[in-house]
Amino acid sequence: MLRSLAFVILVGYLAASFGFAQQIELSSAGLQASAKNAVQQPAPPRENWTELPVDRSVLKPLLNGALLGTADFSSYTRELIRLEWRHGDPVDIYLIKPHGVEKPRVVLYLYSFPADTDRFMDDGWCQRATSEGMAAVGFVSTLTGVRFRNRPMKEWFVSELQESMGSSAHDVQLIIDYLAARNDLSANQVGFFGQGSGASIAIIAAAADPRIRVLDLLNPWGDWPDWLKTSPIIPDAERARYLTPEFLQGVSMVDPVAYLPQLRDRSLRLQQVMDDPDTPPGARGRIAAAASPGQLIQYKDTTDHRKAWSVTGLSGWIASQFGMKAQPLAAEAAGETN
Repeated sequence: MLRSLAFVILVGYLAASFGFAQQIELSSAGLQASAKNAVQQPAPPRENWTELPVDRSVLKPLLNGALLGTADFSSYTRELIRLEWRHGDPVDIYLIKPHGVEKPRVVLYLYSFPADTDRFMDDGWCQRATSEGMAAVGFVSTLTGVRFRNRPMKEWFVSELQESMGSSAHDVQLIIDYLAARNDLSANQVGFFGQGSGASIAIIAAAADPRIRVLDLLNPWGDWPDWLKTSPIIPDAERARYLTPEFLQGVSMVDPVAYLPQLRDRSLRLQQVMDDPDTPPGARGRIAAAASPGQLIQYKDTTDHRKAWSVTGLSGWIASQFGMKAQPLAAEAAGETN
C-alpha cells in the first residue's frame, strides 16, 4: 500500500517536474524569439538634416498649437503658442495680429544666433511689424536661446551647424503648416524676414517650400568653408575642428550659396552691410554673386542701412511685394534698426 502510494507520488512529481521544465524551455524559447524579433525590427526613422523638404512621416505634431498666453494692445493682439514635433524641443512662436484686418497675410521673422525672443514682446517692434496690416510670426532657430535644452555645453549652433540649419528649415515648413490650418490667417503665400543665420535658414527653407514667396534677407551667413575659416563668430580654439573635410562635407548640404540661385521666381531682396563683422569679405562676395541681378543691395555701413530702412521700416518692402501700399514710418522709429 505504501509502495503504491509512493509510486503515485513519484509519478506525479516527475510529471510536474517535466511540465515545469517544459514551461521553462518554452519560456526561454519565447524570450529568444522575442529578442530575435526585436533585433529584426527596423529602427524608427530619424530626421535627415540634409533633406530640406520636411519628412512629415518622421516629424509629426506632438503638440499642435497650445496657447500659452495672449495679450491685447491698442493696435494688435499677441499670442504665445507652443508647437512640438521633436520630443523635448518645443518651438514657441509669437503671433502678432493687427486689429481690424480679416485673415491678414503672414510674415515670418527669424533673427541671427544668438538672438532670443525679447524683441517679440517689445511694443515698438510689434507695432512696426504689423503697421502694414500683416501678421508677424517670430521664433528662434534650433540650439538658440530658449531652445538650447538638454545638450552638453560644448554643443552650440555652429558646432552642430548641419543640424541647426537643417532642423530649423524643417521647423519653418511645419510652422507654416500650422498657420495655414488656422482660419484667421492667410498663409498660402508668406513673407520672410531673416537676419544673419536667420537669413541663411530663410534661403534654404524657401528652396524647400514654395509657399515662401517674398524674402527680405539682411547679412546672411554662408559660403561655409570661408565663413568658418575667418568669421569672428568662431572661437579660435575651436576653429580647426570646423575645417576638417568631414565637417565641411556635412555642412555643404545646408549652404545658402547653393540655394540662392533656385529662388529666381521669388521676390527677394538681399541686403548686405559692408562693415558687418560676422561675415568675412570673401564669403560676403560669394553670397552676393549667387543672387540674381536686381536682388542685391549693398550699404557702405550701418549708418547707410539705417537711412534706407527709415523709408519703409521693418515690413514695408515685404508689403510692397505683395501689392500692399507701404505706410510711412513713424518719426520716432526712424532711427531704429530692425
